[in-house]
Amino acid sequence: MEGLTSAQAAQARKNVVPRRSSRSFGAIVRANVLTLFNLVIGVLWALILIFGHWQDSMFGLVIVANALIGIVQEWRAKRTLDRLAVINEAPVTVRRDGRDQELPPHEVALGDLVLLGPGDRLLVDGEVVHSDGLEIDESLLTGEADPVHKRPGDQALSGSFAVAGSGAFVATRVGTDAYAVRLAEEASKFHLARSELRDGVRNFIKYITWLVLPIGALLTYSQLRNSADFGTAITGAVAGIVTMIPEGLVLMTSIAFAVGVVRLGRRKCLVQELPAIEGLARVDVLCLDKTGTLTAGGMDLDQVLPLGDDRPVREALAALANVDHRPNATAQAIQVRYPSTPDGWLATETVPFSSARKWSGADFGPHGAWVLGAPDVLLDEDHDGYRRAAKLAATGARVLALCRTGGLAAVTDGGGPGATGGPGAEIECVALVTLKQRIRPDAHETLEYFARQGVTVKVISGDNPEAVSAIATGLGIPDGHRAIDARTLPEDDPDKLAEILDTNAVFGRVTPRQKRQFVAALQARGHTVAMTGDGVNDVLALKDADLGIAMGAGSPATKAVAQVVLLDNRFATLPHVVGEGRRVLANIERVSNLFLTKTFYAIVLSLLTGVLGMMFPFAPRHSTLVNALTIGVPALFLALAPTLERARPGFVPRVLRFAVPAGVVCAAAVMLSFWAAHSDTSTLNQDRTAAVIALFLTTWWVLVLIARPLNWWRVVLVASMAALFAVALALPFVRELFALEPAGTASDLTAVGISAVAAITISVAVRLAGTLRA
Repeated sequence: MEGLTSAQAAQARKNVVPRRSSRSFGAIVRANVLTLFNLVIGVLWALILIFGHWQDSMFGLVIVANALIGIVQEWRAKRTLDRLAVINEAPVTVRRDGRDQELPPHEVALGDLVLLGPGDRLLVDGEVVHSDGLEIDESLLTGEADPVHKRPGDQALSGSFAVAGSGAFVATRVGTDAYAVRLAEEASKFHLARSELRDGVRNFIKYITWLVLPIGALLTYSQLRNSADFGTAITGAVAGIVTMIPEGLVLMTSIAFAVGVVRLGRRKCLVQELPAIEGLARVDVLCLDKTGTLTAGGMDLDQVLPLGDDRPVREALAALANVDHRPNATAQAIQVRYPSTPDGWLATETVPFSSARKWSGADFGPHGAWVLGAPDVLLDEDHDGYRRAAKLAATGARVLALCRTGGLAAVTDGGGPGATGGPGAEIECVALVTLKQRIRPDAHETLEYFARQGVTVKVISGDNPEAVSAIATGLGIPDGHRAIDARTLPEDDPDKLAEILDTNAVFGRVTPRQKRQFVAALQARGHTVAMTGDGVNDVLALKDADLGIAMGAGSPATKAVAQVVLLDNRFATLPHVVGEGRRVLANIERVSNLFLTKTFYAIVLSLLTGVLGMMFPFAPRHSTLVNALTIGVPALFLALAPTLERARPGFVPRVLRFAVPAGVVCAAAVMLSFWAAHSDTSTLNQDRTAAVIALFLTTWWVLVLIARPLNWWRVVLVASMAALFAVALALPFVRELFALEPAGTASDLTAVGISAVAAITISVAVRLAGTLRA
């Protein structure tokens, strides 16, 4: 099997698939420019330019600002995602010109001979032409968890992955023709988020849009009826409609997500699906796979302990370690000491290692059949080798049993503790092999962080329970000394399984199927579950978890299904990952409170002015000034601020409990100040100026409440906004620009007094709403 030549590959169709991590620059521009908000604000902008004063049209600049900021931030996020996605792409091994080569996925061509080993993900469809015990897991496509043995002539579908053995197939469908790509075409499109957060913002926008239409029509009618000046009427109507629209809310949400992606990217953390940013914040249970997560990648062969004197232990170990062309981590560790196959040890039959079997083996003809695997799978509990292995495992070492047998079928068909095979009558334990695992130096500190943050850690491993317990105890995991053997867990009682999971933290001998069951059981108890892993046996659980986190050195299949990939393999990156998610959620909730308070006071004011048939209490330029100082500028800082607040469900009700009472009280203060300032001698601008003072002071107090806790930079932020408003009132040219015309000390002090009462009322109302919730 020579594969294609370079000339043939150059002419063949390539495996080009659009990245799911980002969209094109044109799509980004369209998404940020062609929005409903921009259309509405653009029409209102045009009306003011035609019928009003140019100073009242400054709100239209929000279209330009929103579009530019959104495009720049999302473009930065796109560049980060694309760069990290390239780093994350596992090369594909193909045979061209008669030699094996590693190529980027997009260079695989139709007709290429693709070589497979354990953990390799199939990126194209093809026909198997060679199989050496090749087993492929198609569960991500079919839902069937059992691996499928592949023989020459069988179909191999993209989206599946090799779990055992090795083989090769010829690519018959590539690019967008591949099976998995066609299935995932819609699901893989770029999206900013699909979550409670985004759904909440979307619902806000939908309901507000329906409210704006009738209230805007009523307001326009009342302004036209009460003003002899058509321009003044249009200006008043536009002021109310523009203020009702939370035009910056979607922008700030998008910015927070995009900046989160960029920040995590700087820490070599690839967020493959942006909704994962929210999942990071909501996680309350973290399931850790011991190998590759708590322990560093790779192992070292420690001891080889023969149980007799007349068996070729070293030769058998060397032969088993070198029989597979794509050795796993265990075989690689043994190969360091035994780098070559002994003379005459030619395998006539092999059974590759799989996580389900927990052993591998080969028949070496005259030298007999040998297997290497877990002692508690291959040996009976009363076997001396089993007892010695248990003592060694209790020290934290990984222990394997080297056994000789009359034939591999004796292991495969034997009964006993193994799930897919056990000790047959002809199995003889010849030696015990111990391997040292390296604890990650940052594991202890990282686990302490999660304990402080209230995230429960569950160690779930396929290794011996005693070995897992020793690692967990050394890392200070609560109840780490009490490891549960997963083979004793109930198979058909999800409630009982969930109860055991809730009360225990360490589990050994967990099969891939059980890992998936663990995730489902925890989710059924209302937990938000994150799962980390690096091996093929973690794929199903990673896919089903609320948040799948893969190590960068993990198998291609693992990285393909995870939402987050730690490209530098640093377990210590996880606290930053969780912290970034919490920052995004907490800050978007803050800015949502700001924007929706504005929306609700605008709705109340528009209804009052429309029903009572009076002029709107401020002009668009007034709204531009107040919104910039109490919402626009502060929201930009608050949306990106650091925070450690734990995310909680109920985003929409919480925001409404704050925004509705705050908005109603702000509207009442503005209307009272507007009425109090009116007299036979006052002008509309003077009445509106008193209302603007009340509007600023009440919404500024809302900003103070939202910005809490007030550290030094938040105090500077809110104080700066107050100072800028005072400057606007003090400087004549600024007063003229924003049509501010104070009527006198009495009128202004009245507005200040009303605002002070309103601020106290808002504080009480918000606190009362919080008390009622609790």
